[in-house]
Amino acid sequence: MIRARVWLADDFLLKQINKVDQPITPSPELLSQIDRWENDTIDNVQKTAKKIRYQLTELLNRDRNQLINQFEILTQEITTLKEEDDFAEDDIEQLRKTINQIQLSLEQLNLPEKGKFIIVENNEIDWNNLISVEEKQKLLPLYSMNINANARWIPNGHTVAGGNGTGNGFNQLGRPSSLCIDHDQSVYVADFDNHRIVKWKKGATKGNVVAGGNAEGFRTDQLYSPTDLIIDNERDSIIICDYNNLRVVRWPRQNGKQGEVIVSGVRCVGLTMDSNGSLYIADNKKHEVVRYRAGERCGTVVAGGNGCGDRLDQLQCPRWLFVDQDHSVYVSDNENHRVIKWIEGSKEGIIVAGGHGHGNSPTQLSHPCGIVVDQSGTL
Repeated sequence: MIRARVWLADDFLLKQINKVDQPITPSPELLSQIDRWENDTIDNVQKTAKKIRYQLTELLNRDRNQLINQFEILTQEITTLKEEDDFAEDDIEQLRKTINQIQLSLEQLNLPEKGKFIIVENNEIDWNNLISVEEKQKLLPLYSMNINANARWIPNGHTVAGGNGTGNGFNQLGRPSSLCIDHDQSVYVADFDNHRIVKWKKGATKGNVVAGGNAEGFRTDQLYSPTDLIIDNERDSIIICDYNNLRVVRWPRQNGKQGEVIVSGVRCVGLTMDSNGSLYIADNKKHEVVRYRAGERCGTVVAGGNGCGDRLDQLQCPRWLFVDQDHSVYVSDNENHRVIKWIEGSKEGIIVAGGHGHGNSPTQLSHPCGIVVDQSGTL
C-alpha cells in the first residue's frame, strides 16, 4: 500500500516536472501589442520625416521665390524708365546696385544644399527604454490559493464594512450585493440599495463613495442597483455591473466623477476577468455568459446562450462567475440550483455542485450566489 502511494507520488511529480520543463511562449495578445507599437512607431517616424522633407523644400524655394520677386520688380522699373526715356545718373546707379544684389542672391541660390542647411537630429532618444516589459503588480489571484481541505474558519467574524443598520450613511450599507478586496486589504462594496460603490479601508469605521452615490439614475455619474464589481489594476479602475441601467461601466479609482459605459444592453449580475484581461459578464436576461477580449466590441458566448433551461447547454438566471487559470468558467446557475463548469471552447457544461433540485441536503443547493475555486479545484 505504501509502495503504491510512493509510485503515485513519483508519477505525479514527473508530470509536474514535465509541465514546468516546457518552454513558455508569449501570448498572441502581448505579441500583437508589440507589433502595433512597432507599426505605430514606424508610422510616426515616417510622418516626421515627411514633414521635414516638406520644410526643407519650402526653405529652398523661399529664396527662389524672393529672387523671382526681385526680378519682377527690377524688370518693371527698367520698363518704366524706358517708357519715360528719363535715365538719370541716380537711377542708373540704383539699377546697378540692385543688379549686383540680385547677382549675389543668385550665387547663393546656386550653392550646394549642404552649404546652406544642416539637418539637426535629436540623439537623446533612449531607444532601449522607448518600450519595455514590466511585470504587473502581483496580486494573489483566488485560483492560486490552495485552501486545505480540512480548513475551518473561526465561528465569529469581524465586521469590515457597515454593521450600523441599513441606511445611506457613510458607516452604513443597504443590501450589499458583492465585494472585492484590493492588495492593501481595502474592501470595495457594491451597495445595491444606495446605488453606489463604497471603499472601506482596513480598520476604517466608515466608507468612502468611489462610484455613484448621486441617487439612482442613468447619467454617467449615477448607478442604478449595482450588483457586482472587479478591480482592474492595469487601468487603475473598477468595473461595475450597473444592473438596472442594463450596462457595464468603468470608473477611475482615483477621484472618479463619472463612469464610462463599456458594454450596454446587458442585464449584468456578475462579472470577472481572466489572466489575459478578458472580461466575462453573466447576462441574467439572456441566460448566458459572454466573454469580451481586450479591444473587442462584440463578445463571445462561453456558457449558455441556448435559452432558459436546465439542460447542460443551458443556464437559468446565471449570477456570479469564476474563471480559473485554464480559463474554464464556473457559473452559479441560480434558478437551476447548481454550479456548472464550462471548459474553454466547450458546447455544454459539467455540473460540479448541486443539480439535484432545490433543497438543503448535502447534494443540493438553494439559489447559489458567490463562488470561489482554489488551486486544487476545490469549490
